[in-house]
Amino acid sequence: MLATVKGYYEEGKIILEEKAPVSSKTDVIVTFLTNEQPEIAQRIPGAFKGKIAIADDFDEPLDDLKEYM
Repeated sequence: MLATVKGYYEEGKIILEEKAPVSSKTDVIVTFLTNEQPEIAQRIPGAFKGKIAIADDFDEPLDDLKEYM
């Protein structure tokens, strides 16, 4: 079952504004609604150069598909 309960985060704690619809220990997922943009790591062009190889026959038809071609 999924349920949504409104609350807020303050000083390391999550305070619910209404009673939770469960009576025992339950797993939760918390989603923060914020206007702050997460810091995104910058891409480094050529970072995988020499680490990836494509076979010379990459574009050749596969034997398994001959009957469909």
